[in-house]
Order: sequence, then structure tokens, then C-alpha cells
Amino acid sequence: MNELELLKMELDGILDASNDNIVVTDGEGRVLRVSSNCTSIYGKEQDDLVGKTIFHLEKEHIFYPSVTAFVLKEKKEVQVMQRTPTGKVIMATGIPVFDWKRDIVRVISFSHDLTEIQQLKEDYEQLRTKMVKYESEIEELREKESKPDQVVIKSKAMMEIRELLNRVAKSDATVVLLGESGVGKNVFARSLHDGSDRHKAEFIEVNCGAIPETLFESELFGYEPGSFTGASKNGKAGMIELAHQGTLFLDEIAELPLAIQVKLLKVLQDRKVTRIGGSKSKNVDFRLIVATNQDLEEMVNQGKFRKDLFYRLNVIPITIPPLRDRKDDIYHLAQNYLSIFNKKYNMKKFFHSSTIDAFQQYEWPGNVRELENLVERLVLTSDTNVIYPSSLPFVKEMETFEQYREEWPLETFEQRGLTLQEALEEVEKSWLRRAYRQYKTTYEMADYLGLSQPTVVRRLKKYNINSK
Repeated sequence: MNELELLKMELDGILDASNDNIVVTDGEGRVLRVSSNCTSIYGKEQDDLVGKTIFHLEKEHIFYPSVTAFVLKEKKEVQVMQRTPTGKVIMATGIPVFDWKRDIVRVISFSHDLTEIQQLKEDYEQLRTKMVKYESEIEELREKESKPDQVVIKSKAMMEIRELLNRVAKSDATVVLLGESGVGKNVFARSLHDGSDRHKAEFIEVNCGAIPETLFESELFGYEPGSFTGASKNGKAGMIELAHQGTLFLDEIAELPLAIQVKLLKVLQDRKVTRIGGSKSKNVDFRLIVATNQDLEEMVNQGKFRKDLFYRLNVIPITIPPLRDRKDDIYHLAQNYLSIFNKKYNMKKFFHSSTIDAFQQYEWPGNVRELENLVERLVLTSDTNVIYPSSLPFVKEMETFEQYREEWPLETFEQRGLTLQEALEEVEKSWLRRAYRQYKTTYEMADYLGLSQPTVVRRLKKYNINSK
């Protein structure tokens, strides 16, 4: 056996033993040899490939794109991805072999089957897409869990306000929340932030009436190290800086000193803030929400509030009505706070129906804040799990106080010698009186009581409940 035959045997052995698919062509691109696994890769037998040019095979999409064609053109090693007629994805690498004249005399290409790897990659991308979706859903659920909706609404007026808030939440327009103290302006400000595209950034709340005038500038705008006596050696970022990318809520904006109003107006115009003692300004991007219980326009006329700042702020004014003008919300707000404080203090308190009646009759000068504070006090101080009107600080001053004496608590039924049927009728009358006082129509009463409207009419007639 001569040396040439031995070399041929060695080459055939390498081609057959290789896990890669190997193709050898001459300098013109004609296929000289292929490995035996070409059938599983390209779907063609060796005899179907040997003797043909790679250009012909490329047109038939057998070698597509042809790595050998790239090598012959660029005269260097090339690597390409191919998708074969059998549906496989392979990575093909072509290597030129030069003679002493630097002419290509052979091109050796070998390819790795990446089909499984490609499938794993696609599966990974699908899983990744699902993970992103699930993470988003989990984040939404987490936000809902961590930020319970404190805006409890039932009245028509408040529903209209909530619809308006939902419409403007996505914008960056400045909102002025107007209304008496305690109506919940801060809750609506937080609701605006949570409904905006800035909800993942900070919500910075500043009560302008609670900061001494001497400290206002440093609190709002921040200061550089050593800018004044007592200043921190590290300096301090102001509330405006902290609200970058988020929302700045200035409560009681009417209390803002005139000197600070000028600086705030400049920040709103330039969208830049400069710390006290500093020379460099920082870009700031925040959404501004303000609130007040005063008439800003009248304050402008009196020279107590800058006109230019007023018109800069007064983009979307929203007036929150007092609680006495939205009595449909009282029951739901009271139950909401009762649930919160029962959970907080591990209690199981509940309102007697006549207590809710008293809530409805009261004027609530302190609005929602007064209701919230009262419910917390009642949960903590009530002797029994049932909260009766006698626990209310204002009930004895009400003209209708005597009507609440008629609302007998359940534990007295036995003392009064009532039968079960009589006791049930007492409870039914109590709920009907309460609904009659709270709602204007029998349809609203039926919705509240969970009964049909004809049933409500019959039972009102049965118990002769025809006046408040």
C-alpha cells in the first residue's frame, strides 16, 4: 500500500469518525468529499453531493447560505448559520487552504448541529417572556396588596370626581385639590400618583403649614455642605430633588411664604433646582400636585399669593366636597375604617344600626379625618363588640337623639320578654327605619337592604314606617 492510499484511508477514517459534518471542495467550489453523516444533516446521500458545485447546491437551498461561497469570495475563514432542508439549524465554519501562490486550492467546512441548542434558546425566550408577564402581574398584585384603595366612594358626586381623576392621572398636568380640611385631599393626591406612569417612583408629600418659615427653603430646595450654621457637613437634598421622576405633593400650598413662591415658580419654569449655597443647578422631572382649603384667587387679590404662580398651578382644579354633602359615602367610609382598625387592634367590633343612623345625621365639621379618628377611638374604647350611639360624643346634642333610644340592642330582647319572632321583627324594623332615613326611594332602600323593591314597600306598610 503506497503512501497516497494510506492518506486516503486516513482521511476517510477522519470523515466517518467525526461528529461534525465535513465537506471538502476544490478551489472552484466543486465538492470532493463529504462525511457520512451528511444524510441526517442535509437529507442527501454522499453521491448526490460529490461532484456538484456549492453554487448549484446553494440554489437548491441544500447549502444555504453556502459558507464555502463566502470563503472563496473573501479568502478567509468564515462562519455562518444555516437552516437545512431537513429543518436543522447548523453553525458552518469554512476554512481556506492556500498553495504557495496564495491561491485557494481547497475549502474545508465543518458544521455543528445546533438544532437542540436553538430549540432550547427559543424555549428559554418563551419562558423569559412568560416570566416577565408573571413578574408584571405579581408586581400589580403586590402593589394592590401594599396600597389598599383608601378612596371609598358611593355618592354620585364622588364618582364623577374619581372619573375625572382617572382621566388626568396619566398626564403630567398640575392638579389643584380644593376642599375643607379633612376631606381627604392627600388620599386623592396619592391616588393620582398611583394611577400615573410615575407610580414606581417616589411620592413626596410636603405639608407647607407644618414647616417653619426659616427652614422652608432648605427643606424644599436642599443645601450644600457648610452653607449655613448648623448645616449638615454632607449637605442635604431637598424635597424637590427627592421627587425626581415621581410626584411632589404640596399640601396647604396657601401657607407657602411669598419668597419661596418666587423660587418655586422658577423651578417649575426651568425644571432645574439649585441648592442653598450651591452654584450648579440640577435637572428635575416631577409631577406637581397641590392642595388647599383656602380661596387662592381671593388670596391673589389680597396680595397674599403670587398671581403668576396661581395661574401656573391652576391647570386642573378639583374640588372635593365635604362629607356632609356626600352622605352616601358615610356608611362605606365608616365600615372601611372599622375593618382597618379591627385588623390593626385585633378586634371584632361592629356598629349597631342606630349608630350608623347617627353618623348620617351628624354634620361632620372635621370631614373624613374626623370620621376616621372617631372610628379608631370607638374601636379602642367601646365596652362591647357592638358600638352603640351612646358611645358617640355628639349624639346627645342632636335633635333626633330620642329616636336612638327606640333602637333596642339585641341583648335586651330577652330582658324585655320578647319571643324570637318579636325579636326578629324588632331587628327588621330597625333596619327598615335606618334605610328609610338614609335613602330617598324604595329602590335605593331595596338595593341597600338586599331585598326586592315590592318587599320593601310591603314591609314599610306592615310596620307603618312612613315618616322620618
